[in-house]
Amino acid sequence: MAIKTLFTYNYGGDKIKDIKTFGYDVKVIPEEGLIYNDDLEEIEVLVCYDPFKTLDIEKMKKLKWIQLSSIGIDQLPIEYVKNTSITITNNKGGYSIPMGEWIVLKTLELFKNSKGLYENQSKRKWKMDTSIMELYGKTIGFIGTGTIATEAAKRFQGFGVNIVGVNTNGRDSQYFNSCYPMSELNQMLKICDVVVVTLPYTKATHHLINEEKFMEMKSGAYFINVARGSIVDEGSLIKNLKNGKLAGAALDVYEEEPLKENNPLWDLSNVILTSHNSWVSEMRNARRFDFIYKNMEKYAQGKELVNSVDLKKGY
Repeated sequence: MAIKTLFTYNYGGDKIKDIKTFGYDVKVIPEEGLIYNDDLEEIEVLVCYDPFKTLDIEKMKKLKWIQLSSIGIDQLPIEYVKNTSITITNNKGGYSIPMGEWIVLKTLELFKNSKGLYENQSKRKWKMDTSIMELYGKTIGFIGTGTIATEAAKRFQGFGVNIVGVNTNGRDSQYFNSCYPMSELNQMLKICDVVVVTLPYTKATHHLINEEKFMEMKSGAYFINVARGSIVDEGSLIKNLKNGKLAGAALDVYEEEPLKENNPLWDLSNVILTSHNSWVSEMRNARRFDFIYKNMEKYAQGKELVNSVDLKKGY
């Protein structure tokens, strides 16, 4: 019997046809505003990003597997899923290359004051900036040493920088000069010229970066966040950007998205803002579908799925 499956993104007729060859009966319904109806009663597999604001999966009694197109899982109704046998897999690694490139780009832009120079250009203003700094010899610290941090660290290899990271137990990680356990996060922060947040959002990491952590950072350090906005106490971040403790920041994620028009971050001259855009590249759909395709082949064959999420850990 065909495996009833719901895709909330249309990857194209040919690709959906390829999925069907594994024995899937596929429905494609856009997830925006998606609500439960009797047509979804038999769905066993859900391939989606975030239909959960409107789709009540508690009514989908035959649901066995949710394949997310995201790395993060905070959009899930986690407490409900924890009490079921539904398997959750995510897209870990699927966006790490463009996000690694984004981190390198924004680090260079901060050190080279690209924002200020571009503003001069827009005003037709000829003014040399003698505050420009070298990246060479600096220490870049990653809070989280997963696939995103690894791709960024790989791309920093030619810059003559010291790459350090913090993870659960301080285990070694490729492309890192040294790693610290999470219990020694403060020790790592003290030596970093750039602090990059790349760890998953969980209850344990909510506001992990707060006033205490900003105080541990070097005066004049730069701060970058591509993970989730709620890992950072945004009020404390703004305070330390205004008072000069931080030299600047590059942010792609925020506590509340979209970022409200009256948020003070918009007006800070030492901040580069992008609209949760770091994961985007021309390869995003191809990589995402390729991973989904391989996992759906495994599921149809009864094999172990890749990127299964441990809901207790939150990633």
